[in-house]
Amino acid sequence: MNVRAIIEWDEVSQLYSATCPELNFVSSFGESRDEAIAQLKDAIALMLEPIPEVTV
Repeated sequence: MNVRAIIEWDEVSQLYSATCPELNFVSSFGESRDEAIAQLKDAIALMLEPIPEVTV
């Protein structure tokens, strides 16, 4: 799956933010571009992980 990631530098927090608009704007941040992208990949994987069925 290919998705678009928007990487931006935030002067106030001194961090990079990484956002994926196609996936409900899931986002993350990091001290470097690579760290922000790695964190975004983790966030996307968690978001796409199936919800376990609960039996009552």
